Amino acid sequence: MKLSSKIYFKMTKLYFETVINSAKEIVFDLSRSIDFHQESLKKTKEKATKGRTSGHIELGETVTWRGKHFGFYLTHESKISQMSKYGSFTDEMINGCFKSFIHHHRFITQNNSTVMIDEIIYETPFGILGKIFNESVLKKYLIKIIIERNTLLKLFAEKQSG
Repeated sequence: MKLSSKIYFKMTKLYFETVINSAKEIVFDLSRSIDFHQESLKKTKEKATKGRTSGHIELGETVTWRGKHFGFYLTHESKISQMSKYGSFTDEMINGCFKSFIHHHRFITQNNSTVMIDEIIYETPFGILGKIFNESVLKKYLIKIIIERNTLLKLFAEKQSG
């Protein structure tokens, strides 16, 4: 009798809540702004190269990003697969370096503020090597990028609100 086994790796889930003293509509629009995304990721030289390359991305549209990460220029193509105006949207990787990558964005009005919720679910390729890279480097890197981006988004949104 032949026995076989497979090792399954769990997807990584990251969750962020950012309270922003601004209207939900402003936060929602900044979150899907291609121009703001490029501004917030200047450090990685992030540029939209195909699909929607400026303005606000809409349901069904795609964007291809090119940026410098870990010393290499990498591309990431995603599509807006779900959108509920001012409430939520989801972008999903179509092509890129991840095995899978989904980013859910939600916006909840709370008192006179907006709670912006980012939930990122991704899976790395390359089996155990990908898992080791994720746990030792990638997860921390993604957390840092999202916190920096959300901090800048908060500043921009609150400035627009006066």
